[in-house]
Amino acid sequence: MGEASQDIFRITLLGTGAPPPSLERFGPSTLVEVGAEKFIFDAGRGAMQRLHQVGIPFADISGMFLTHHHSDHVVGFPDLWLTGWIGRPWGKRVMPLPVWGPSGTEQMMRHLPLAYATDLRVRSKNYPAAGAELRAHEIQEGVVFEKDGVVVTAFEVDHGGEELPAYGYRIDYRKRAAVLSGDTTFNENLIRHSQGIDVLVHEVTAAGGTGAESAAQLKRISANHTTPEQAAEVFRRTNPRLAVYTHLLLFGGAADQDLIPATRKNYSGPLVVGKDLLRIDIAAEITTTSGSS
Repeated sequence: MGEASQDIFRITLLGTGAPPPSLERFGPSTLVEVGAEKFIFDAGRGAMQRLHQVGIPFADISGMFLTHHHSDHVVGFPDLWLTGWIGRPWGKRVMPLPVWGPSGTEQMMRHLPLAYATDLRVRSKNYPAAGAELRAHEIQEGVVFEKDGVVVTAFEVDHGGEELPAYGYRIDYRKRAAVLSGDTTFNENLIRHSQGIDVLVHEVTAAGGTGAESAAQLKRISANHTTPEQAAEVFRRTNPRLAVYTHLLLFGGAADQDLIPATRKNYSGPLVVGKDLLRIDIAAEITTTSGSS
C-alpha cells in the first residue's frame, strides 16, 4: 500500500478450490505481482474471470508457471490464453506468452494451438498472431526466472501416488520471499526451500464425518495431499510471517472452519484460510485484503 510500483510484492489468490465445482471457490490459480512482473501460477477453472475481477488485463501478464499437469490446475489456461489474446474489454495481448512447467509442458503448448487451429486461423486476421504464441520452458529444480532482482526458483514436491512431476515455487525479491507449495503431501524439500520466507501459501486436505467415499479413496488422497496436522509441522519448521491455506480439498463434511483448530494443535503462528481474491501485500508489514467473490 503506497509502495512505488517497483517495490510491489503482492499475492492474490485467484482460485482456492479443488476439483469439485464450486461457485465460491474457483480452481487453483495464484497471481503474483513482484517488481515489474506479473505472473500467474496455475490456471484452474475460472482463472480468467478472477483475473478480470482484480482488474488486470492478461496482456500485462509476464508469464505462466505450472506446478503440475492435473486438469484442475490447467483447465482454465485456454481461456486465459485465448480470451486474453483478443483482449476485450482491455488491450489485447501482442507478445508471445512464456509458460514454465514440468516435463510435458512443451507437448501441451505445442498441441493446444492444434486443438484451437480454426479459432487461431480466423482471429489472426484481426488480432496480432504473435499474441497467441506459446513459448514453453520445461523446468528442473533450480532458478527458472531471474530479472531485475526478481528470482523464481522451482523445487520438487511430492504429489504422492499420482506419479507425475510436481513442483513448488519460491519467489524472492528485495530481501522478501514467498513460497507456493503446489500440490504435495508433507515434504522435506519444501521445508528446505521455505526457510527465511515471509509468506507460505500451502495446499490442504481434510476429512470429516465418515471421510471419503471409501477407505481406499481416503488413503489415496492422504498420500497426495497435506493434512492440517502435517501442514502445522511445515509451518512450525519454516516459521513464515504468514501461513495461508489454499487448494482446499475438503470431503466427508469437513469445512473451512475445521482447518485452523486442527492446525493449532502444533502451530501457533499467523495463519489464514485463503478465499478467492484474498490479496496479500508483503512489505515491512504483511497486510491481507479480502476480495468479493
